[in-house]
Amino acid sequence: MSIGEALAKARRQAGLSMAQVSEQTRIGETIIAGIEGDDYSACGGDFDARGHIRSIAAAVGADPRPLIEAYDAARPAPPSLAEEVTEPLPAVRLPQHPGPVTPPGMHQERPRAGPVTLTAGRRRQRRPLAWAVALGVVLVAGLGCAGYVLANTGHAGAPSAGAHPPLPRRAGQASPVASAAGGVQTAPAATTPTAAPPRTLTPASAAAFGSSGGQGDNSDLAVRAIDGNPATAWHTDWYATARFGNLYPGTGLLVDMGRPVTITAARVTLGRADGASFQLRVGAAPALASLRPVARAVGAGGVVHLRLTRPAHGRYVLLWFTRLPPSPAGTFQVAVYGLQLQGRT
Repeated sequence: MSIGEALAKARRQAGLSMAQVSEQTRIGETIIAGIEGDDYSACGGDFDARGHIRSIAAAVGADPRPLIEAYDAARPAPPSLAEEVTEPLPAVRLPQHPGPVTPPGMHQERPRAGPVTLTAGRRRQRRPLAWAVALGVVLVAGLGCAGYVLANTGHAGAPSAGAHPPLPRRAGQASPVASAAGGVQTAPAATTPTAAPPRTLTPASAAAFGSSGGQGDNSDLAVRAIDGNPATAWHTDWYATARFGNLYPGTGLLVDMGRPVTITAARVTLGRADGASFQLRVGAAPALASLRPVARAVGAGGVVHLRLTRPAHGRYVLLWFTRLPPSPAGTFQVAVYGLQLQGRT
């Protein structure tokens, strides 16, 4: 018996319709019908498919463990989160070269008394004394030529007719260059483009995000997480366990930046209780499969600072919670008082 047949049989034995299972699990009837027919294309990926199987099995009174094992056996194992999420890597120190590199075609003689010379064919470097003598001769000749030019050139008279007077130069101005027509042109100064420093980005909107891609918990309160007011917050529904009462694989807060941006860091302000585990996902489309995990936090509470090891590009940013912290009432619930994103537009 396949997974879909087992779930359909358990639903009929429980006396439930697809509409009733959909109301209990918040999974669309189309997705439930597809799963009962062993068609998982509408689930959005293996992660959501496993969550739907667990939720439907819990609603119809079936054991989800053999169903999940059968699902995993029919598919390759998904990549672990540790492979998807980028983590800081330790700095790698490159070994230094033990000594100077000898140019191609030349070999270095063994150390011996006197200066070391490099040979290439029959050429040899002159000794330091010979170089000093040659340099002295060149300097003396140059001074003599300079004196001759100064003695035979007047530099106090008026400029000749048709000559262009020198242009005054200011700080930061390029040097003038003579044109072929005799005029003077100014060469453009070379500039080096620099990347804009990261700054706080302003989201366009926010909404709750469910496990099946639909509306999540308390979507009408989602704007409170980005309104800049530390006294207001978006919060999930309360659940009997930290894992959403085994009803969903997760829930989240989806932020639309209005246009593609580059995210370099994030600050998430949660409630005081520790125990929240979540991922920061960024992508170009508001679908869980299109939003790539770029950072994560485990057992978090209070203010959480996330620094991305690599900038992430996309229009949508998702806070995807996979575990909830305890609440004073003995249930499990998470609240987001603020979400600040830094990067470049």
